[in-house]
Parts: sequence; C-alpha cells; structure tokens
Amino acid sequence: METLSNLECFSRAATTGSFSAAARQLALTPSAVSRNIAMLERNLGVRLFQRTTRKLTLTEAGDRLADSIRANLDGLLAALADVSSDTHEPAGVLKVSMATVFGAEYLVPLLPDFLARYPQIRVDWHLDNRHVDLVAEGFDVAIGRGSELSPGVVSRTLARVQVVALASPTYLAGRALPDDPSELADHDLIDMRSTRSGRLVRWTLSHISGAEMAAPTGERMAFNDPGALCSAAALGLGVALVAVPHALRYLKSGELVRLLPDWSADAGPISIYYANRSLLPAKVRVFVDHVVETFERQKLAEQFVVGSR
Repeated sequence: METLSNLECFSRAATTGSFSAAARQLALTPSAVSRNIAMLERNLGVRLFQRTTRKLTLTEAGDRLADSIRANLDGLLAALADVSSDTHEPAGVLKVSMATVFGAEYLVPLLPDFLARYPQIRVDWHLDNRHVDLVAEGFDVAIGRGSELSPGVVSRTLARVQVVALASPTYLAGRALPDDPSELADHDLIDMRSTRSGRLVRWTLSHISGAEMAAPTGERMAFNDPGALCSAAALGLGVALVAVPHALRYLKSGELVRLLPDWSADAGPISIYYANRSLLPAKVRVFVDHVVETFERQKLAEQFVVGSR
C-alpha cells in the first residue's frame, strides 16, 4: 500500500509542476520528493511524470491519478490537521510577503498580540513591493493587491481600496481647488511609477454620479513607492493620487487633505493569499483568522474606502 508521504509528494508536484516547489511546500529536499515519487512509480509500475531538464509534465496515467486522489487526499490531510491542531499548539516559521508601507502600517502592529497568543510561531516576514509566487517561492501567506492565483492557492478579501487626490494644506494655500480631475493638470503632480512595468500609473477617477474622467500625469516628479509619494505630498511638493491605506495616517493628522471629494478610483481588493484551505497548517490558519478578525474589529475596510470623509 502506498504511503501518505509518497502520495502527497506526487500531488504537490502535480499541482506545482516542480519537484522543488513541492519540496518547499512540504519542508523536504527536492531529492526526497523525487525519491518518494520514484517509489510510487515503481510500486504502481507506471511513469507518472515526463521529466526534462526544463519541464515536468504529467503523463496520461499521472493526470488520471492526480484527478482521482486530489479530493480524497485533501480530505484526509484536513482530518489529520484537525486532530493535530486539537493536541498541539500552532508552531513553526510563518513566512509572509506583504507590501512595504502596508505591512509596516497595518500588519506589524498585529504581532504583539499574535505572538502572545502563539509563542511557538516564529515570524519571517518579507516587506517589498513586488508580487510573489506563493507556491514557487515557499511563502505561507501573501497579503496585497492584484496577485494572480496559482494552482492550489485561494484568496480572501480583506478590504476594497480607493485611490484619492491628496495635497498638504501648505501646498494648497493660495491655490484654486480643482473642480474635476482635468483641472489637476494645473497643479504640480507627484506620480506613481509601477514597480512591475516601470510606467507611470494612470488612474481613471469616477464621480459619485457615475461619470468617469482620466486623471492627468505630470513630468516633474515620480516615485515607485507609495510611502515616498505620501511623504512628498506632505512636504508640500504637489498633488498625489494615493491609495487610502497608505495615506490614512496623514489624513487623520491633517498633514494631507483630500481634493475632489466626490471623485475616486477603485484600486481593487486587498486580499490575503494562502494554500488551499484543506491543507492549511495550524500556524497559517490562526494567522489568517487573526488578520481577518483585526480588520473587522478596527473597521479598516470601511476606512480604506471612505478615507477622510
């Protein structure tokens, strides 16, 4: 009879298309994953993968086996995880990816309470402004906007985000306030440069009536980090279009004020990404629950939409 380890190694490799990615998920070495799958192939008497130096693909037999065992294997692993979580405290390294400003502002402050509840969990958090491949790079969780879902990864929306026009009271002194987005062209604009494409980010703002209008971009100043964008605007250097979560503390302190209060852009959801729910280790499950509960308790979703209104 096949061992659970052999089947799990096969299932993970089939999902990720990589022995290395499967090994990272299972905290094994690639050679251990390869040995387990080779044992499974030997015992079954069929080849499950076609292997080349560049690609790993399922054979017809491998594809049938992957489809046949997926639901049953997930259910069995979930049952084992439930039993284990009843008798063992969540533990291990929690590897999480998040955007720099958002992580420092909203997620690092969760740590004191979280680590007090779960002292056996060790934190390995990566704060940068790039989209990660959750599976291939071995992250337990990623938090951010706009990530594409890889096979075996699910997302849970934490909040939707508005982008609004902001400037400092110092900058606005003596200047005419814009009536619509087109009049932002009369101001010094501070632009956001995409870390993925290298291009200036162009926003289309929507009015509460439903009308839409493209916001102009400037030529004087651009940053690829939303924290720098807010800092520059707070220094009185011009008008910036910024996602509310990055600017919220500036709005609350009065260092920045909102222009065009009836206009905003929908920047999409901030979501928490993690492996298929039935395979969640206890450390991931309690972290996801903690983040979701904190967002609900602090009503962050409401704040990220309405900003300073």
